[in-house]
Amino acid sequence: MFTRVVEVTTKNGKAKEVCKTIQEKALPILKSQNGFVDEITLVSTSNPNIVLALSFWRTREDAQQYHNQQFSNVTNLIRSHLEGEPKVETFDVDTSTTHKIAAGKAA
Repeated sequence: MFTRVVEVTTKNGKAKEVCKTIQEKALPILKSQNGFVDEITLVSTSNPNIVLALSFWRTREDAQQYHNQQFSNVTNLIRSHLEGEPKVETFDVDTSTTHKIAAGKAA
């Protein structure tokens, strides 16, 4: 399993609107993508203008296809609420109790 971690800094007080837009408009796009497994959205408790969106994918290729075909469309849904561009990092999932992945079994 593979994950994309997207970090955004929202304009002051806009984190909840960003999360709502992700839930209502971005999630349907994600769910329609090949290999999409799950999405978790987090709002920082130490800086409430920082939002992390973790999307889980069956393979790196599925995530890359989403990035190439839809990521800019999803970003445009929230762009007016952002300070700057999203920061994207990718990871192999090593362990997950939710997705029943044992340490070292991912990929």
